[in-house]
Amino acid sequence: MKITGAARLAGIMGWPVAHSRSPLLHGFWLEETGIDGSYVPLPVRPVDIEPALRALPILGFRGCNLTIPHKQTALQVADRVDPLARRIGAVNTIVVAEDGSLEASNTDIYGFLENLRECAPDWDPQAGAAVVLGAGGSSRAVITALTDVCVREIRIVNRTLSRAQAVAADLATSATPITVHPWDGVTRLLAEAGLLVNTTSLGMAGEPALDLDLSPLPLSAPVIDIVYVPLETRLLAAARRRGHPVVDGLGMLLHQGRPGFEAWFGAKVRVSPELRVAIVKTLAP
Repeated sequence: MKITGAARLAGIMGWPVAHSRSPLLHGFWLEETGIDGSYVPLPVRPVDIEPALRALPILGFRGCNLTIPHKQTALQVADRVDPLARRIGAVNTIVVAEDGSLEASNTDIYGFLENLRECAPDWDPQAGAAVVLGAGGSSRAVITALTDVCVREIRIVNRTLSRAQAVAADLATSATPITVHPWDGVTRLLAEAGLLVNTTSLGMAGEPALDLDLSPLPLSAPVIDIVYVPLETRLLAAARRRGHPVVDGLGMLLHQGRPGFEAWFGAKVRVSPELRVAIVKTLAP
């Protein structure tokens, strides 16, 4: 595909950023749609994030994604922030408006829910409590998504209770109460649960394994792991053997890219089997 002087530009800011799969993801869609555009990695030091974001309209960029460590800082730089992103306390997508102002959102919510709907279409938010492992940034996005669809109850399991309590205080709604529990109580929390989500790094390549006794969890409950290297973690493998619907983390990564692409490049795209195969090939532990 040829790029002309009129190419639409977007990219991803991070420090470091070389590990990101986003250029591959958006590059696939650019090739598929034949759009005159480019999506590039933008290694930006933390100290430079504000001037880098302010330079986007000056350089002709239509926006960018944000990854670690810029997701929280960008919240303070953007001119307008989506209410859901403000609730989470982090943004991952910037769109440059017509007047050059910066609009910020967090598409992890969209990515999580689209992945869940695609891989577990029969899941009912009212079927039972959602058990969420972890209380970090990813947990906040997942919990916000679950409250958005009015899950009956959310049970956060985390080793540091104060951190989980802060998440619960920030994100609980009248429709979805959130309770906080120590890690050693996770097994009993699975009884009659309707969903299990791992948002920690446990089970990721190079990290300790996540071994849970899933026997109390109803077989109808989907098991989700936002880790995608390896694609099938030990948690997902154990859930699959028991007969649970399983949802890996790659779909969340792929779906969260769609709103940004469509805003920057002006074309609807989808998460196709061909896209998934192309990205899976790059997932070496």
